[in-house]
Amino acid sequence: MYLGQTIMRIAMVHDWLNQRGGAEDVLNALNDIFPSTPIYTSIYEPKQVGPEFQKMDIHVSWADKLPRIHVKHQLYLLVYPFVFNQFDFSDYDLVFSNKSGFCHGIRTSADTTHICYCLTPTRYVWDLESYLEQERFHPFMSLLLKPLVKLMQKWDRKAADGVDYFIAISTEVQKRISRIYERKSVIIFPPVDTNRFVLAEGQGSYFLVVSRLIPYKRIDLAVEACTKLGVPLKIAGEGRDRDRLEDLAGDNVEFLGRVSDEDLPTLMAGCKALLFPGLEDFGITPLQAMASGRPVIAFAGGGALDYVREGETGNLISHQTVDAFMEGIDRFGSYKFNYLSIRQFALKFDQSVFEHKIREFVATAMT
Repeated sequence: MYLGQTIMRIAMVHDWLNQRGGAEDVLNALNDIFPSTPIYTSIYEPKQVGPEFQKMDIHVSWADKLPRIHVKHQLYLLVYPFVFNQFDFSDYDLVFSNKSGFCHGIRTSADTTHICYCLTPTRYVWDLESYLEQERFHPFMSLLLKPLVKLMQKWDRKAADGVDYFIAISTEVQKRISRIYERKSVIIFPPVDTNRFVLAEGQGSYFLVVSRLIPYKRIDLAVEACTKLGVPLKIAGEGRDRDRLEDLAGDNVEFLGRVSDEDLPTLMAGCKALLFPGLEDFGITPLQAMASGRPVIAFAGGGALDYVREGETGNLISHQTVDAFMEGIDRFGSYKFNYLSIRQFALKFDQSVFEHKIREFVATAMT
């Protein structure tokens, strides 16, 4: 990348590449801004992240050879603080860490600028009991891990001290960075490819969930609420929680499995509203729905507070309970939404906006 007349040497760091989600979409967008940039990560499973990553210059750590780590990387949480020390960044002018785990703990030279795009301070470290409960670990695990987590918290704080600049993905994450790391940050929302989605016509015929089916996403709330109300619900996505969710679902709930990128815009355009019951750091999927002119019914917490406006772009649910979601779905019917206005709001989060703000931030940081 050129900065004035100078060519900058840039590297990117990512926690793990064994699944495809919002973090990987951000990494892909950063790679578009800084093409041919080497990407350093702990592990890499090409089949799980998409073909575009196979064209990237990806470097893995020694942890990539550990048994079953591609399938269950959470089992190796205590390993990751040591993983990123193997990489040498002394030859780079700028390193971008795309962090939700431990990759901000890299070593850099005094001449290297480290910008951390912080998806969240490490959830396993700072909210262990909630994480274990949501993932349905045995209570014994909490007792076992608590002493180790105290040590990891110290490591995490020290690692954060090595970051020159923090970028937060949402207002909620900015607050966490301030509370946990005692650092200031600038908010740059993650990129949304709004051009993939077209403005829908009419009101739609079903409610929609698009998500990995894992416990902390709280898809069970949407399933039970729609089942009790008898309203049609389509669920796009796969995950280890699918069997349990199918047991909770009535005949009005349809599980679609994994939906391709090509088919997703049509699915979005046909829904009444997207249901977003989890507590998320940000959330790309709701803005994809909004880019289709569709409102979002979301839990009133986390990143959703940055884009769900009551009665304008959707409505907010005060509590993560089935009854609260049932009330929210009923209340949704009382609003008259302007679908064009919803799409125009979503355009503020387009990937072109992300690219402009990232380039602007880097230029300022490096001068």
